[in-house]
Amino acid sequence: MERILILGASGFIGNAIYKELRSFFDTHGTYFRDNPGLESNHQFHQYDMETDSLDLLLYNLKPSIIISAVRGSFAMQLALHYSAISYILTNPCKLIFLSSANVFDAFTNYPSYEYDKTLSQSVYGRFKIKIENALLRLPNDKYNILRLPMVFGQGSPRINEIKALLDLGEAIEVFPNVVINVTEINKITQQIHYIINRKQQGVLHLGSSDLVHQKDFIQDVCEILGYENPLFKNVYDSNEDRYLAVLPKDNLLPPNLQINVQQVVEATIKK
Repeated sequence: MERILILGASGFIGNAIYKELRSFFDTHGTYFRDNPGLESNHQFHQYDMETDSLDLLLYNLKPSIIISAVRGSFAMQLALHYSAISYILTNPCKLIFLSSANVFDAFTNYPSYEYDKTLSQSVYGRFKIKIENALLRLPNDKYNILRLPMVFGQGSPRINEIKALLDLGEAIEVFPNVVINVTEINKITQQIHYIINRKQQGVLHLGSSDLVHQKDFIQDVCEILGYENPLFKNVYDSNEDRYLAVLPKDNLLPPNLQINVQQVVEATIKK
């Protein structure tokens, strides 16, 4: 059985991955803040990037797969990932890194595919690129780079933020000229499960198979949540459509593991 370590397993995405995988693999996770519920679960390990040694945790657990869903200081995350890379180079282990569409945010005229050149204008995107470049120098069977667009789903931070603004009667900032794709948390966890089972390699894009203007998507989400007249603040950062989307082309998943924009909207209210 694979032994999996999820770095950042107490966060929204990391915890959803843990719940998906725990019944099938020997799944462990890290958490940062004191949490009595997690302390009593011996599959969880309290870990502070700034003070604790990842090497010690790795050599004690000996995972065969590390999934990185961690958040925090970019400088400390870089050091963390370099330690993980050193471990997988000398042990029978691979790293699954959750990256972002922002690695392409300098390219605005078209959506991006798995092996397009990365280039970012944002600090966040450039940080993700640094880790991606370190992984791309490894043998192909030692890593997956999973690039995600914005993640939605019931209970997601983005949905909670939208609800909070609507309930307060405050404006939601929207971008009418930005074309995006999106995804949903349950589909991500199913996709990662499949990637592990089938020993997929390399770079995968886990966004919806179709595109939508960001404002139109947020309007649809507000409507399905039951808010008929949401207040929007339109932000126009260009006169033309600008793309921030990651589409799959080379590494396609089976049809049942693909998702479209309408399914992401509908998933915001599914129990």
